Amino acid sequence: MSGIKTVPLSKAEMRRDALARRASIPADVRQAFAERLAIEGVAIARRAMVRTVSVFWPIGDEADPRLLLQALDYHEFVTALPVTVGRGHPLLFRRWRWGQPMVDGQMRIPEPSSRLPEVQPDLLFVPLAVFDRRGFRIGYGAGHYDLTLERLRASRSVPAIGIAYGCQEAARVPEEAHDQPLDLIITERDVIDCSLAWA
Repeated sequence: MSGIKTVPLSKAEMRRDALARRASIPADVRQAFAERLAIEGVAIARRAMVRTVSVFWPIGDEADPRLLLQALDYHEFVTALPVTVGRGHPLLFRRWRWGQPMVDGQMRIPEPSSRLPEVQPDLLFVPLAVFDRRGFRIGYGAGHYDLTLERLRASRSVPAIGIAYGCQEAARVPEEAHDQPLDLIITERDVIDCSLAWA
């Protein structure tokens, strides 16, 4: 034993390192994952027997769920996108189908027009920066999804499915009392059932 202790990385450092790895993923891997995601995501929504599904509009080099959005719409799910209300507030969700109007939201992310109806999702596909196999995630620091899932799950079971590349996995994400765990995580390699980590 050397006696040297490894200092755990902070969430910010874990996020920075994972996003740097994600940025190096080649275009062909990204496209293949987008196609796989459409198939896996529809299958998951069908097994969950849900009606209204929220996806997200990708930013930067996030895994791209837009083919999944189209596939869910094709298979007659009610598709929705999140709308940012403000820091410290849960997201709200508006019904959105491919080709409907969008506007720049508070975070400069495209969101459904305010003319489109608000809906309550039965299942959410969630972006992230870092994840572990227990279902804990590090997002981008605003806490929107934790607040949102806490609100939605207060009255019913609402599955949350993370979407990420395998290079974003950490051995363990430091969790806090308010963190809302994911049920599954889809990567380009596999579908991770987070409940198995608790068995």
